[in-house]
Amino acid sequence: MKLVLTEEQEDLRATVRRLLTEHAPMSRVREVAVDKGEYDKELWARLAELGVTGLTVDEKHGGAGAGHVELAVVAEELGRALAPVPFVAVTLAATALSAAEGADDLLARIAGGEAVATVAGAGVSDGAPTATQSGGGWTLEGTANLVLDGQHADHVIVLTGGRTFAVDATASGLTRTALDSADPTRSFARLDFAGTPATVLNGDASGAVRRAAALTMAAEQAGGTAHCVETTVEYAKIRMQFGRPIGSFQAVKHALADMYSESEQAVAALRFAAWAADEDPDEADNAASLAKIACSEAYAHVAAQTIQLHGGIGFTWEHDAHLYFKRARADNALFGDPARHRELLAQRLGL
Repeated sequence: MKLVLTEEQEDLRATVRRLLTEHAPMSRVREVAVDKGEYDKELWARLAELGVTGLTVDEKHGGAGAGHVELAVVAEELGRALAPVPFVAVTLAATALSAAEGADDLLARIAGGEAVATVAGAGVSDGAPTATQSGGGWTLEGTANLVLDGQHADHVIVLTGGRTFAVDATASGLTRTALDSADPTRSFARLDFAGTPATVLNGDASGAVRRAAALTMAAEQAGGTAHCVETTVEYAKIRMQFGRPIGSFQAVKHALADMYSESEQAVAALRFAAWAADEDPDEADNAASLAKIACSEAYAHVAAQTIQLHGGIGFTWEHDAHLYFKRARADNALFGDPARHRELLAQRLGL
């Protein structure tokens, strides 16, 4: 087991961070957040040039052919910046298409950044449509709620009834409705299917998608947690109270130490999960659940402490702390909250 990043992986982190620092400052994040159902297409195109849009897709399909450790590194950086791009949704769609097979052209377009896709169905949305075979084709009926980036995706990969389907977003009978969210930096939609034609793929990708969802979300959470720790430490150095920096007070020191400890433990769980996804398939599901639990709880607590230690300014709209707090609370529930993943762990371990 190797939990320390290689030089190449650190270089990948540095490259993505530089790009986000230059092209995705918080002013841009706020700008995109106001426009519901949209994302930063220019930033997404730049990420595509780096190979981020098809990071774990096999090279024969135009992807980078990287592993889950690299995936986690990139997701961490996007989480640190609250980057307004559909990375999680596209990662899950690419995972589904790679696992199910049968849509190589679509997978190549997604990997190249030419198309945006999302996933709906078991484990990744609230509800799933049902599939019916009619003649030589399939149609979908029903509703999938809280579909990540569902409003502006070009394609929807649907997981239902043990099968995987690909649906064109312009297909007849598909209605997409943008949803409001407590987290303004994420886009969600309700997808209503009414006799919507779908292409059935080879196999059930639900297991691979649920595992990728937990891992990718945990990585984003770890990145957001680290950002909160770093910005709060810096603030504690410059905020003066009673003639001295607030970071010199013992109560603040203890709080910062706890935040740092939680962040590092979350990263350790994430590194193990990413390693297991690449090297130990038998442990991959359990490790992904452990990472989602650790990173969810760390982010929720650290983001709340960030607001607390920033004092009055931390509660204002002008400060960025509230955006991280809202992201932390939303991510906690997305793709299974800690209670759900503890339940899954207990089931897998026979407890």
